[in-house]
Amino acid sequence: MSQPRTASRKRQVAAPESCDRPTLLLAWYDRHRRKLPWRAAAGERADPYRVWLSEIMLQQTTVKAVGPYFLKFLSRWPDVAALASASLDDVLRLWAGLGYYSRARNLHACAVAVVRGHGGAFPDTEEGLRGLPGIGRYTAAAIAAIAFDRRTMPVDGNIERVVSRLFAVEEPLPQAKPKIQELAATMLGPASAGDEKSRAGDSAQALMDLGASICTPKKPACALCPLNEDCAARAQGTQETFPRKLAKKTGELRRGAAFVVTRGDELLVRTRPEKGLLGSMTEVPGSEWRAGLDDKAALQQAPALKGVTRWHRKAGVVTHVFTHFPLELVVYTADVLAGTRAPKGMRWVPIATLADEALPNVMRKVVTHGLDL
Repeated sequence: MSQPRTASRKRQVAAPESCDRPTLLLAWYDRHRRKLPWRAAAGERADPYRVWLSEIMLQQTTVKAVGPYFLKFLSRWPDVAALASASLDDVLRLWAGLGYYSRARNLHACAVAVVRGHGGAFPDTEEGLRGLPGIGRYTAAAIAAIAFDRRTMPVDGNIERVVSRLFAVEEPLPQAKPKIQELAATMLGPASAGDEKSRAGDSAQALMDLGASICTPKKPACALCPLNEDCAARAQGTQETFPRKLAKKTGELRRGAAFVVTRGDELLVRTRPEKGLLGSMTEVPGSEWRAGLDDKAALQQAPALKGVTRWHRKAGVVTHVFTHFPLELVVYTADVLAGTRAPKGMRWVPIATLADEALPNVMRKVVTHGLDL
């Protein structure tokens, strides 16, 4: 007898009309909405600049990690015009440590585009927003819904998880994305007569909050969920298995060397090329990064410095994982005499001011390892 009931249950939740989910969701959100530095208070109009800034920072980064950076940016550049007038170097310096540095370059380019092409006001439609640097489909939908209450549903990782469980979407990601997008849109609910909004932004943020606080990846608190009576995965007892995902392919390990050179209380650094991985960021000189690179070949790429006849190899390696590959760096150190000139394309910076440099996380690890900080 239990099998027919389960099958019936699955058919029931598969239909968007099975219950008033949007109403239940918004009622829950009104009681439990998270307080976030970029989120407008209940009844207040959202600031498009804050929404945009937070959405760019939150790409592939946690709320906890973003909070301090968001507040620093807001304090330094309180509006899009202020950010547009900043130099890219200053933006990269303040972004350093947050990762995925192409976001910082696009952030600055977008601010400039909004000021120069739109009079300092963000476009209020998805189409208009997608014409700006660094704004893709999801980010455009998020800004349009949250800042301008357009009837659209952005789908982030939290929303993917909630929707895939609610409807028991068996198709694995990323193939399931179009289906999940379609199902997520049903959570907006019908628009009132003559009303194109109907709290679309709140609906999106409610699903995000539900995924972040209740419908978590592991051990979801289903008993507290406002949609638990209509969740297909919960009815099956399989909620932790959603969303279905194909096994990720791990990139091949790359290896290289980094050279930490000091001149008294100064460190030798250079700026990476504008294009490519970690573009325009600060680094210590190093070898290429590639699979199978041996120590001898890496050491041959050391910077040519007067007085350096031997490099000291530090024990251990620095490890870092990028999106597409893991990396291991051997660290070599050397001290040079006062007055030693930096090789072409490099410069000396005070160690005491390294916090002001646009050092990516992997280079922070290298410097810490090389200087025993």
